[in-house]
Amino acid sequence: MRSFFHKTYDLWMRPLEHYAFGAIRKRLIGQARGKVLEIGSGTGANFKYYKSANQVVAVEPDEVMLKKSLPLAEASAVPIHVVRAGAESLPFEEDTFDCVAGTLVFCTIPDPMAAWREITRVCKPGGHIILMEHVRISHPVWGTLQDWLTPWWKRCCGGCHLNRTTLDDLQQAGLHIIELEQMFNVLFVIAKAVNNKACAMSGTP
Repeated sequence: MRSFFHKTYDLWMRPLEHYAFGAIRKRLIGQARGKVLEIGSGTGANFKYYKSANQVVAVEPDEVMLKKSLPLAEASAVPIHVVRAGAESLPFEEDTFDCVAGTLVFCTIPDPMAAWREITRVCKPGGHIILMEHVRISHPVWGTLQDWLTPWWKRCCGGCHLNRTTLDDLQQAGLHIIELEQMFNVLFVIAKAVNNKACAMSGTP
């Protein structure tokens, strides 16, 4: 089921990309500057929107999706190097990247807190994290429905969790949200955060 989902992912996502996500990706990814790390790049939906970055390193653990992304990486306006790796164990040195980007990815990462620790490690002090994610709705009915649907949804949709609390995880990892936009009845969030590890290391609040 997981392999089938990955092979047909672009087909299922096409209407959403056309009517909503494409415009959001363009606005969000257009903010990426310097040396950029993209987490879970999938089939390369973000690649055409990198216009201001110097270079991009994209990590993707699934071989099928990674191979589908390579033509888009080659066609990008900026250099994009795609690496097969999971977010929980990034093969990069500390303080490597100016910016980390992720769109619709933290719902599928098996250990999101490990991923956030790795992102904090490889992102430079003061570097930015930009992301678009769907999250658990803080509503007694709709949030509970997400919890109830998640075991079935995970099996059908490549490990996607409907009920992730991604913004809480991000802040627990020591990142500070500086911009936040909530969409579709708070089901989707667009956020920009800064890596405060320089403050953490110095003891400055």
